[in-house]
Amino acid sequence: MNVPAIETIRQAGESLRAGQLVAFPTETVYGLGADATNADAVLSIYETKGRPRFNPLIVHCADLAMAERYGVFGPLARKLAQAFWPGPLTIVVPLAAGHGLADVTTAGLDTVGIRVPDHSIANALIRAADRPLAAPSANPSGKLSPTTALQVSEGFAGRVAVLDGGPCTSGVESTIVTVDGDTIVQLRAGALAREEIEALTGKTVVLAEKGAKISAPGMLLSHYAPNAAIRLNAIPEEGEAYLAFGSAVAHHGPTLNLSPSGDLREAARNLFAYLHQLDKAGASLIAVAPIPSTGLGEAINDRLSRAAAPRA
Repeated sequence: MNVPAIETIRQAGESLRAGQLVAFPTETVYGLGADATNADAVLSIYETKGRPRFNPLIVHCADLAMAERYGVFGPLARKLAQAFWPGPLTIVVPLAAGHGLADVTTAGLDTVGIRVPDHSIANALIRAADRPLAAPSANPSGKLSPTTALQVSEGFAGRVAVLDGGPCTSGVESTIVTVDGDTIVQLRAGALAREEIEALTGKTVVLAEKGAKISAPGMLLSHYAPNAAIRLNAIPEEGEAYLAFGSAVAHHGPTLNLSPSGDLREAARNLFAYLHQLDKAGASLIAVAPIPSTGLGEAINDRLSRAAAPRA
């Protein structure tokens, strides 16, 4: 059953307070939002996405003051928040006493991932709802993250109300870190390059070990997958679609170039949208050109490797 479109932020805020789901834009990707303090509403996210219950959700807040109602920020975590919020950085911190978040929001963990989105509509929506919003990407679990309202509507066959804010500017999810004493651990690469964190703090960011216990979103080995299979670091063959980067080889099949000029920021912005388009072209296999692993290339390659992983 199709859901009527939500046209105003006020209307969307009322829907969220009533326990309903609303998809909304951020600078990274569209999120599927619910009142993070309402267990039934949050369960609707899991049910709508088909998301494993052990995979926790990011809590979106309007500012650091709001975030500190729900999580405990030590000096280093607070420094990161003050430097990079609003922005595409999620910080995993211990839950604050009396936080009021639904247990299903954190998947039963004693920590919570929080971020302040850098998007005027997202920020206004959080304030209109007067609630922290639990919001994973607005797509069926394991599928491509949406960067437009249309992709959200198509992914859920019109079953989710969407607040349309146009295309997302980053096009890849937030970077997720946690702070252990004076050590910063990156749990997921994302739209904020870890080099920027290292430049601010003067500390080397440690990478979480593969196969580590799931403590944040985006840590599943198979994730962000299109229907087509993916072949990485590849030269396209006959019958394949081709996701190119930089100088592309000639190919007669469906082809899109993430960035002809080799700009990693442009490539990150286009990643999910182009995978959506190639998936729709009907190819059963997508060949992906090699992409540098520096800067935002780390996040791009992380998403691609998860998309290419064996399906559960």
